Amino acid sequence: MIAKDKTKKHIKITIKKIIILFTSVIIILYGIIIYNHYFQKNEVYAKENNIVKTDEFKLSKAKEIDIDYIIENNTKSIKNEDFIVEETILEYITKYNTNSELPKGVIQVIQEGREGKQEITKKRIYENGEIISENQINSKVTIAAVDKIVEIGTGKYTSTYKIKVGDIVYVTSDRLSVMIEPNDNSERLATLRKKQELKVIEIKNDWYKIYTEGITGYVKKDNVTHTNISSEYEENKNESKPNNSSKLSFDMALNKPSGLSIEQFKKILTDSKDKNKIFENNAEFFYYIEKQYNINGIFVASVGIHESNWGTSKIAREKNNLFGYGAYDSNPYNGAYSFSNYSESIDLLARVFVKYYINPKGTSIYGSEKALGTYYNGATLSGVNKKYATDKNWANGVYNFMKYLYNKL
Repeated sequence: MIAKDKTKKHIKITIKKIIILFTSVIIILYGIIIYNHYFQKNEVYAKENNIVKTDEFKLSKAKEIDIDYIIENNTKSIKNEDFIVEETILEYITKYNTNSELPKGVIQVIQEGREGKQEITKKRIYENGEIISENQINSKVTIAAVDKIVEIGTGKYTSTYKIKVGDIVYVTSDRLSVMIEPNDNSERLATLRKKQELKVIEIKNDWYKIYTEGITGYVKKDNVTHTNISSEYEENKNESKPNNSSKLSFDMALNKPSGLSIEQFKKILTDSKDKNKIFENNAEFFYYIEKQYNINGIFVASVGIHESNWGTSKIAREKNNLFGYGAYDSNPYNGAYSFSNYSESIDLLARVFVKYYINPKGTSIYGSEKALGTYYNGATLSGVNKKYATDKNWANGVYNFMKYLYNKL
């Protein structure tokens, strides 16, 4: 009996395990069926509904793009701009007044000119890291310039007298500074009044060492005149004869006067091409700049003719500016300076050439000034051309006019 009971119990356990195993298998199979029914079907549905034809859409080639190449080219193509403020020298203007009581050609400074300062605001546009345009958009005068006033003798006679040590001279300017040393940067010792009497005790370049009323110091030559100048007049019988101190050539030094007389300048600048008679009526000022600044007046006249087409350009006619001074290539008319008369533009351009272009830095120029030589590349036409004009043929054009004028002597 005991043996039979154990056998029945064993059989019951075995059947139970089989049922559990079978049930597990059924559950697993049921799970697989549910998975396939829902999840696999959804995936197929998504694929079917998102299929696109290759002829309607170009496949991405992102893996083939060179990112470094794109960055480099995008950087190069970027344009940016900035604004800069520069402090520049404001050149003074020279006012010329005639005086029939002075001998012809005599130049007396009535008031010394003083430079001013101005702030120029410019807009710069860059591309590829380089400036592609630069325009002036504003200017502000911080220190006003003081005009130089000069009296020009228009009398019948020409003075040949040269002041020497021991002479008595008179002050011609309204106020004359006496300096301890013969230069403008020296300490001022005193200020003299117009017509005050001085005795010359030494001559040093463009300065006289003088004594007056217990004061000993240096004054500029251009601000005094000889006491007996009226007795030294003599008729100029050689005015009409050529007096060329420099021979014409393309490589001639422009920081030397031509040596022509007023009459010779009037002769060569009287021309049918000068329809408005601008150069004819202002011929004497090319003579005056030679006397004051040691520059070839024919060169300056030729630059004016070349730049203004014999004074017919709009800037020349409306702004009395024969040289387009101050004009920017991008906006020449609005940038160009305006002058009260042509003599002012002639005088200013002569000083600009002398100060910046035709003399090396440190050279003694007019008065006690020193050349800055900012754009100096030689005192010749080709040397000036390098920085003065963007046109590489500018020097040849100016030289052709110089030849034309010299051939009229």
